[in-house]
Amino acid sequence: MVVAKESAYEESRQKRLAENKKRMEELNLNKLSKALHTPKPSPMKKVKPKLPKQPLDLSAVRRSSRVAFLPPRSYKEVVHVEAMGKPRSYKRRDLSNRVYAADEERQYAIQRAEDLQSGLDQDVPSFVKPMLQSHVTGGFWLGLPVHFCKTNLPSHDAAINLVDENEEVSETKYLAKKNGLSGGWRGFAIDHELVDGDALVFQLIEPTSFKVYIIRVNEPGDSSS
Repeated sequence: MVVAKESAYEESRQKRLAENKKRMEELNLNKLSKALHTPKPSPMKKVKPKLPKQPLDLSAVRRSSRVAFLPPRSYKEVVHVEAMGKPRSYKRRDLSNRVYAADEERQYAIQRAEDLQSGLDQDVPSFVKPMLQSHVTGGFWLGLPVHFCKTNLPSHDAAINLVDENEEVSETKYLAKKNGLSGGWRGFAIDHELVDGDALVFQLIEPTSFKVYIIRVNEPGDSSS
């Protein structure tokens, strides 16, 4: 009995499969199923080329009628240079015909300066300094005798006063490591109209004060400032 039932069930199942297969062939479902499972090639995605960014034209921005008549404002970075204050003006005589001193005139000015020095108090340190172009034009730097600086002047930077023969005082900046006068010397040189070939006598009347005697290269025998 059991075998007969299984045989009948199998025949019935095979019959249904045959009917379903026939129906699918009639409806062309096999081809449709294959078409659904077959991947279609995807078309390549077109990429638009990137264009360089154009700078923003701020002049095209709508402007207020109150400023429409004014030229467009520039927004570029502008470097401002701050002035270092009003430059000091100096009255100076025309030196165009006596910029360079002749060797004979220079030596004569030095000789007169040494004669003046010999008449000073020998217990007070002093030295003679002939003027060159670098002392009275351009950089306005005055180097002092190294031995004199090491022996008599401070070992650190200091303010040193220059007192002329009219007792007028000019303050200068002494640089100990460079053994010379920097700031303030320019003003003294211009105020006293120093030129190439002049000879100066520096007498150390105080630890940080010099009495300065000026011998003019073009004024023989005149030691006044």
